Amino acid sequence: MTQPSGRPGERVFLVVVDESPEMRKALHYACRRAKRTGGRVALLYVMPPPEAQQWGTVAELMHQEARQEAEEIVARHAEVAATLTGQPPAIHIREGKSRDEILKLLAEDRSISVLVLGSSSTGEGPGPLVTAFTGKSGAQLRIPLTIVPGGLSEAEIDAIS
Repeated sequence: MTQPSGRPGERVFLVVVDESPEMRKALHYACRRAKRTGGRVALLYVMPPPEAQQWGTVAELMHQEARQEAEEIVARHAEVAATLTGQPPAIHIREGKSRDEILKLLAEDRSISVLVLGSSSTGEGPGPLVTAFTGKSGAQLRIPLTIVPGGLSEAEIDAIS
């Protein structure tokens, strides 16, 4: 069971953590909104599902290394969130497919009130999560979705948040 990310009545902005430039924009926006509304940021990192392995100890070692890498990545972004908001973010690390794990977390943690995603600033398309949640999977969201354009500067994000 997941512990709530926020206190009753507090707005919690969920950011899905990865190493993309657009995620940093989404995090910056979520932090600014949380700070200005007295809310909080929650970070979700989704590790890819494990590949089928015959060798149990090898698979376990690979899983431990992936978990350690996930914790290091989240820690870096948690530090940014704490600096921008003045409080530590809630941290969730899951294993599976990102879309599925987001929906599971939202079902488990009713304190999350906004999902914040960043769209790509390149011409490669908006990204798989933005595509999923603006398409058929969007009907499964119980909260608003905020999409932060990847081409915005931090100053522009500050101005609109």
